[in-house]
Amino acid sequence: MAHSNPAHNTALQAALHNLATQLRIDSIQATTAAGSGHPTSSMSAAEIMATLFFSVMRFDPAHPAAPANDKFVLSKGHAAPVLYSVWAELGLFTREHLLTLRQIDSNLEGHPTPELPFVAVPTGALGQGLSVGLGMALQARLAGAGYRTYVLMGDGETAEGSVWEAAAVASHDNVDNLCAIVDVNRLGQSQPTMLQHEMEVHQRRWAAFGWNALVVDGHNLEQLHTAFAAAEAAQGQPTVLLARTLKGKGVSFIEDKNGWHGKALNRAEADAAVAELTQAFRPVPKGSAKPWPAAAAAPGHAPQPAAAPRPAPSFKPDQQVATREAFGQALAALGHRDERIVAVDGDVENSTFTQDFQKVAPERFFEGYIAEQNMAGMAMGFASTGRIPFVSTFACFLTRAADFVRLAGLAQANVKFVGTHAGISIGEDGGSQMGLEDLSLFRALPESVVLYPSDGVSTWRAIELAAEHQGLCYVRTGRPKAALLYGNDEKFALGQAKVLRQSAKDVVTVVAAGVTLFEALKACDQLKAQGVAIRVIDLFSVRPIDQAALLAAASATRNTLITVEDHYAAGGIGDAVSEAVSPAGVHVIRMAVEGIPRSGKPAELLHRYKIDAEAIVAQVQALKL
Repeated sequence: MAHSNPAHNTALQAALHNLATQLRIDSIQATTAAGSGHPTSSMSAAEIMATLFFSVMRFDPAHPAAPANDKFVLSKGHAAPVLYSVWAELGLFTREHLLTLRQIDSNLEGHPTPELPFVAVPTGALGQGLSVGLGMALQARLAGAGYRTYVLMGDGETAEGSVWEAAAVASHDNVDNLCAIVDVNRLGQSQPTMLQHEMEVHQRRWAAFGWNALVVDGHNLEQLHTAFAAAEAAQGQPTVLLARTLKGKGVSFIEDKNGWHGKALNRAEADAAVAELTQAFRPVPKGSAKPWPAAAAAPGHAPQPAAAPRPAPSFKPDQQVATREAFGQALAALGHRDERIVAVDGDVENSTFTQDFQKVAPERFFEGYIAEQNMAGMAMGFASTGRIPFVSTFACFLTRAADFVRLAGLAQANVKFVGTHAGISIGEDGGSQMGLEDLSLFRALPESVVLYPSDGVSTWRAIELAAEHQGLCYVRTGRPKAALLYGNDEKFALGQAKVLRQSAKDVVTVVAAGVTLFEALKACDQLKAQGVAIRVIDLFSVRPIDQAALLAAASATRNTLITVEDHYAAGGIGDAVSEAVSPAGVHVIRMAVEGIPRSGKPAELLHRYKIDAEAIVAQVQALKL
């Protein structure tokens, strides 16, 4: 704690009360200047924020992103004005800068973003902050760091299932350096929250999840100090402060009144509110020390990059290996040498083969259980603290965490997602297990990298490239075993495709990846026997895409490309290729999974949904080239 016996220090209490009052005034003035925002949600958290930042947390205000700092996540991101007000008070920018809130050229956006040095991840998509904080707290344990992690949530967002996913894992893993605070201000956006101020019910729910659940008056500085001290002293379980607060606290005509969520006060209302709040300032004895953060704790062991060169694959020429298996082997080899890498899996490590990583680096393997949203959030927390997290599960289940993936994209987070068992080629498990939307999800993210390897060697290289790239990556892998297409020394690069078959007589180019690449090669052989030559391209890098190679192939093959993919038509390989070459007038014919998939043997399904060699042959013949 930053101050000794703060609950009994009258001068400190008065100073913190005045800070909370100023945070309320700042939040009102900033949102009024913006003409939009959430002043009342900021006002309910004023005492919490004043206590945390000026008396509890240990950090260096001059270096907000320093690794040794205590971590803070504003999960209720709509209360951004109060967070910005804190940092204005800390001197990071002027109070006048607060009046630029929500302007297009301001870094003070409506919800916090990592453009600001004190924001690790974008927040405001409610229900995500606790998962991120859990990843940060686990990293502190892994690195032997002394920092604690604090996550401020709203009571409304605890309706999100992802909150309880995080709560369950944090309790199971005894993460006692994690402290959540729930601002129980009773009012949601359109109506009261489910539990309103039923504090005992809130407490029972968190306690049932194994948390040290403390109920406090969120406007009582003494109670807050006492509770934060108890949280820091707790061992073996995370702590949650359930802070009973009032929305719009301190201004009589909006306090605890519905209908003010996301509504800025007009100028006359703001003037009246500020005048009322100004009356609340208390005298502070002269010579009293100003509240200020304590020095940060020891940063712990910083993970270091592995020494070059990276380990190379050593597959045998006649070996049959599934790309999911090659992923596990590559991750284990990289992780053994590079302590920055951590693995988070969703209770399918014996199918994704991250069990290989678990064997070589068990302390850096984290079981996410069947809770994909929290798994993705934890990974964002790890990435924000310098680790390189690989998150893996079946491709179809990653879409369950789409909102977390979306926020990771906005954060430009250094998270590596790996989807296994992609497409209808998984076979008998049926449609609910078939990832057919994953490429569209990850291709849509800003600056994302999407790789789709087809054999063991290309998968190994894809994982290597993902680990080396700074930013979000997705690698798509499959269930079936496949022959090797490349030698162990083959080089790959982001944005590079591979031409596997070509001749001067090619009449059309087929572009594929994964299981359909093998179907394209079969079709090539069948057509060759009929006297028809086609070019076959392994796309490998879906994003960035090898536009030059595609245009060159189209130019050599009558300006026509055929894409074939084990994915729905929308957002997959066909769309990626079309976006790259259609402006040049190239004709693209797309073959993809149409309709609702069902159970069956892989070969039967590829045939039924017309993405096998026979369908490719028929499509080429239909062109009458």
